[in-house]
Amino acid sequence: MIKNAQYLRWVPVILFIIVTAFCASGQPVFKTELNTESAGSKRFRIMFYNVENLFDTANDTLTDDEAFTPAGDLHWTRSRYYSKLANISKVTIALGGWNPPDVIGLCEIENRQVLFDLVRNTPRMKFNYGIVHINSPDRRGIDVALLYNVNTVRILDFNHHAVTAKGLKTRDILLVKSLLGADTCYFAVNHWPSRSSGQLESEKYRFVAARLLRRLTDSLLTISPTTKIVAMGDFNDDPTDASITNYLGALSPGNSLSAAQLYNLTRIPGEGPVGGTLKYQGMWNTFDQIMVSGTLLLAETGLKTALSTFTIFRFGFLLEPDETYNGSKPFRTYIGFRYHGGFSDHLPVYVDLEYE
Repeated sequence: MIKNAQYLRWVPVILFIIVTAFCASGQPVFKTELNTESAGSKRFRIMFYNVENLFDTANDTLTDDEAFTPAGDLHWTRSRYYSKLANISKVTIALGGWNPPDVIGLCEIENRQVLFDLVRNTPRMKFNYGIVHINSPDRRGIDVALLYNVNTVRILDFNHHAVTAKGLKTRDILLVKSLLGADTCYFAVNHWPSRSSGQLESEKYRFVAARLLRRLTDSLLTISPTTKIVAMGDFNDDPTDASITNYLGALSPGNSLSAAQLYNLTRIPGEGPVGGTLKYQGMWNTFDQIMVSGTLLLAETGLKTALSTFTIFRFGFLLEPDETYNGSKPFRTYIGFRYHGGFSDHLPVYVDLEYE
């Protein structure tokens, strides 16, 4: 697969150059009207990407971001910052092809300014993205966010819900109500507590996040049994871990589906050079996942989807040889304190929603 990817890696580069040539800096970021022709599209592409520490270069005295400053341990400069923005832009252009993703969930972004720079100061601005973002209490100052193509998606409402536990300062769950075509859909963007203190030591915090997301989705489906929901994020657990299967209760789609149930579309790759969305000490994990309500799988009209649409985006330019553990690994921005110049330590994922 990596060998074939070598031949394909120039496709996104060509797309990147073409889009750059046609960018118009006068494009507005927000629009209030919805393009009705685009809204009738048969496909909405939903993407999630952990972009690995997208920080600006300014020191925020309220958060622990000193490493990501020119004088910090990582020597984070404006040049490196804009290179990072260009890399993220290249990924989203390649993932969407000629039709950019309609909804992009992001995590590990520092603030609204980096999102503004992403949609206005890179080739992404040609596609006219709006921003949904609220600051979270994370110690390092990283948040989750949602970008949306204002020509195909209308935002109706949004809110954030704190993941609370004693001694825990982590990312909120961002819940966004939107209109795709003539159908309403909720998006929940997640970045659950990390494993930095150890998997078993930290899992209790992910259980808290899982219970919160479960309450949110159950409440939406109780109020309206036809509600359509997409939950996406970096869950810092695999699809088979207890936080996902027991506490959130996200099931693998089977022959018997329930409209009120949450189903995990995420498929763990089998044997091959890419076995997940991130790699740690030679082992692949699939922390980046997308789940949907049964209403999207059972729908006959309006928005609907299927298990087969889930994809880990693994173009060759996102990977590099793993010289220590063999195979390949994500081409990341930093390795320890050494600047590596890549994209992220995670691979992006996406699903397609069909509209009829």
